[in-house]
Formats: sequence, C-alpha cells, structure tokens
Amino acid sequence: MNIALLGYGRMGKAIEELAMERGHIIIATIDNETDWQEKNDRLLKADVAIDFSTPNSVINNIKNCIELNLPLVVGTTGWNESFEDIKNTILSKELAFIWASNFSIGVNIFFKLNKELAKLMNKYDEYDVSIKEVHHAGKLDMPSGTAISIANEVITNLDRKNNWELDTDSNDNKPNEIMIYAERIDPVAGTHTTVFESEIDSIEITHTAKNRKGFATGAVIAAEWLKDKKGFYEFKEVFFS
Repeated sequence: MNIALLGYGRMGKAIEELAMERGHIIIATIDNETDWQEKNDRLLKADVAIDFSTPNSVINNIKNCIELNLPLVVGTTGWNESFEDIKNTILSKELAFIWASNFSIGVNIFFKLNKELAKLMNKYDEYDVSIKEVHHAGKLDMPSGTAISIANEVITNLDRKNNWELDTDSNDNKPNEIMIYAERIDPVAGTHTTVFESEIDSIEITHTAKNRKGFATGAVIAAEWLKDKKGFYEFKEVFFS
C-alpha cells in the first residue's frame, strides 16, 4: 500500500520503518500545513493515511483526509470533544476510519482484562479503584487517552463509579470517581496500572510498553485491515469482533 504519514515525530518514524519492513511505500510525510499544500499530488496516490500527530493538528488532518476521501488511521489522542462530529461525518460520507487511544496489541488485550476485572469486582464494594499512568515528557495530553479508555471501560462495568478525575493537589477523591494519577518521565514509552484496593489487600494489573514498535505494528495492521472497507471502526474490532 501507499501510506501517508501525518505527523513525523518519533512515532511517525517508527511507523515508517515498520511499514517499509512489511512491504509498504511511504508516499508522503505531513508535518505542517505547508506539507499539505506542497505534497497534495502525492497524497492523491495514497491508499491510506496514518495520523500520530498532536492534539492541536489532528482535527485539521482529519478534515483534510475527509476532503480527499482518504482512508485514515488515527492514533492521536486529545480530540474527545470532536469525536461524535467526526464519527457522524465519516458515516454520512461513507468513508473509512479507524481509531484507538492505543494501537499496541498488548494494550488492547490489557483493555479486555480490565473490562473483565471490573465485572468481577462489581459486587465487592470494599475495593476502591484507581489508575496510574506514566509516559515520556513529550506526551502532551494528561491523562493519556489510554488511561481515559481504561477508566471509561471500568465505569461501564462497575456500578459504583460514574466518572474519572485527574489527580491534582486541589481535588478530593469522591466515592463515585476513579482517580487517575499521571506522571511524565523520560524515557518511559508508556506504563498503565489499574489498582483495586481495600483495607486488607490490593489487586493490580499493569501493561508496560518497552518501546514504540508495539504501537507502530498495531497502526500498520490497522491500515492493512482498513483496506477496501467503509465505516467508522475502533482498533479492538480488528481482534475482538
């Protein structure tokens, strides 16, 4: 496939390397608005675009891909407020789009484990739940999209929680909220831990990313899966549908 990369930072370069290993061609790299204008001819030849840009640029990238009818894989987080509008546009125009807060295959298995653990803990009210996440210092959104996805999955399956809150010095831990503790430490690629804790013991499950290859692999697999499809998908549908 001819792949356009939207965002050419560390993740973009990791995806480029992995995609080429799998026999794909990187036909264009887009890192700013000037690139969109200067590389338009190359973009018209792309089969799919993969976005790992920034929260400030992802919406514009999505809109540009919609105008080009270009299938899109989005791994950038921090655009929750526009999520439903984007989804409705993709569906109404019968375009192709797949997203995830995290494209690591291991993390998506971790999501599944979190869901099942929350179901098991639903009848044990003595256990409170919290989420801890650590990323590299260049990670712009806090909490991470992955941590938010974990929290939302727990909320869906745990009756006593209906909201999440980022831990700060000023907030109080309300009984109905999941507290998310976030740190930014180089060179951590990404660590997420869900903790169920009572007065007598605690249960923790953790996913630790060793490098960016897992995210890059998932993104390229998603692009391959999206070929010849129409619709709005989540990455978990590649494995669990």
